Amino acid sequence: MLAGSGVTCTAPVLGDCFQEVVAALRSTCVQHYGERLVTVGVFGSVGRDTPGPYSDVDTLIIANPLQRGRGARLRDFDAVEAELSEVLAAVARRGCHTTISPIIKTPAEAAAGSLLFLDMIEDLRLLYDRDGFFQNHLDGFAARLRRLGASRIRRDGTWHWDLKPDYRPGEVFEL
Repeated sequence: MLAGSGVTCTAPVLGDCFQEVVAALRSTCVQHYGERLVTVGVFGSVGRDTPGPYSDVDTLIIANPLQRGRGARLRDFDAVEAELSEVLAAVARRGCHTTISPIIKTPAEAAAGSLLFLDMIEDLRLLYDRDGFFQNHLDGFAARLRRLGASRIRRDGTWHWDLKPDYRPGEVFEL
């Protein structure tokens, strides 16, 4: 039982709740961004299908054009969150207290790369990906990591990456 909620939350209920949120997120992003939308996906615990009752929905949105600056992009995303408010309230009544945590990039920014994309190689669930844009980017990134011998390691309940196991001090390498 969730503390103070009076709602018992079981794994199947959680899975159903998050699937409902993810489906609504996809359709709302497609509607809101329209032709500007390139990619939308979820990552983190929701992407791995291991969310808890208070997990957020880590979301990657790639669209073009976008306003400059994180604040302007988040203000634009407010319309998506407003549209999702009823779904979020409904799943909260069933014990799933979640929020949407968006990362919003242009295609050029996504193509430039980010360390955030490391975990997306294994954890991203693409909901929409026009012409395979981001999947192609991730496939190329994964190939570069394989050439380096990189591996994702779980230790003490957390994940980290060993990007170049044979690294020597002073050596320079590119991801």
